[in-house]
Amino acid sequence: MFVPPVGRLRGEVELPGDKSISHRYAILGAIAQGETRIRGYSPSQDCESTLACLRALGVEIESSGTALLIRSRGMAGLSRPPGPLDAGNSGTTMRLLSGVLAALPFPTVIGGDASLNRRPMARIIEPLGRMGARIETANGEFPPLHVKGGPLRGIDYTLPVASAQVKSCVLLAGLNASGRTTVRERMPSRDHTERALPQFGVSVERRDLEVSLQGPQQPQGTSLRVPGDFSAAAFLIVASLLVPGSKLHLDGVGLNPTRTGLLQLLDPGERAIRVSHRADWNGEPVGRLTIGCDPGVLEGFPSQLAGRWIPNVIDEIPILAVLGTRLPGGFRVSDAAELRKKESDRIAAVTQNLDRVGVRVEEYEDGFCIPPGQTIRGGSIRTCGDHRIAMAFAVAGLISRSGVRIDDPDCSAVSFPGFFETLEALRA
Repeated sequence: MFVPPVGRLRGEVELPGDKSISHRYAILGAIAQGETRIRGYSPSQDCESTLACLRALGVEIESSGTALLIRSRGMAGLSRPPGPLDAGNSGTTMRLLSGVLAALPFPTVIGGDASLNRRPMARIIEPLGRMGARIETANGEFPPLHVKGGPLRGIDYTLPVASAQVKSCVLLAGLNASGRTTVRERMPSRDHTERALPQFGVSVERRDLEVSLQGPQQPQGTSLRVPGDFSAAAFLIVASLLVPGSKLHLDGVGLNPTRTGLLQLLDPGERAIRVSHRADWNGEPVGRLTIGCDPGVLEGFPSQLAGRWIPNVIDEIPILAVLGTRLPGGFRVSDAAELRKKESDRIAAVTQNLDRVGVRVEEYEDGFCIPPGQTIRGGSIRTCGDHRIAMAFAVAGLISRSGVRIDDPDCSAVSFPGFFETLEALRA
């Protein structure tokens, strides 16, 4: 796929449903008592992997486009799958669902594709083991996971590293554990699970960087609407800001404050990114974004990103690297070693591909540095099968001198099916 430079981007985009929220709604619906209806479910391959795993556990799920109807009898209605559960490329599926599998009265095995089976799972194995689950792997931390479930007990757990997936895994296990489960964070991570649980009738206590629930509790079926995925919107937001003459409208975008650090960094005064039509969907804030090109935004963007910002913008760092090539003071990312454990080693993928398109960059263990005065010349990049690398360097192609060739554009379907068709429509 070749992405040439573009004169401007114009139009209105309907974003796919938020991937993180879709996973959580489907899993909670599968262990809830009764019917759960979900509108706007993400069409991404990752979220389809979650549905496939739930169906293999005996959950009845009807789908029509992005609408789902889930019928469940709660945890008691789950049955032993005929074979290993396949989470595909989805780390969220594996980590969150393991919190449910840990409480089942029968053993299960969950694995994924070659990429997922190289991603470490020790961070969920350790707290689930403390709760009473037995999880075996071939080498201590890599999938497939052999989960021997059974009675669980609540724990008080402090996350060693900010991770919404580990937090959610422990909370889902806590739903079916005896006693109180508390998860403490040192830095805030996305809080979709804490917002979703009360929608299913689960009592949750939240205080600062601490969330607790008393188990066991039985979630109840409900009706929900999924906001547009902000992480998907990020690529279009940055593209619109950088391509002269652009103006985009994005409706129903999720504006959860644990996800929208990008907006605070880019345009805290809403000069180039205007938010309107604010609403609340099932405890999740949403709104309409109108974005126009404004070079002034680059002048106020910080030249260094580290610490508390990283968990909030972790998914956006590949596209921020593209933005960083235009910053007058250069761009340095630190405290982001977690990026090496994503669908690819994203630090290596970002730095190597920047080099391929003519940008000087220095790679560090926990980030990278782009010196000022850079221009994206163009060239061929390798996605490493990573959807966010593919989409970030598609935007790089839009603002390059001679265009960017992408070796595996189809991997973008993991989170944003139709991304390249959307870019083409906006170009037209």
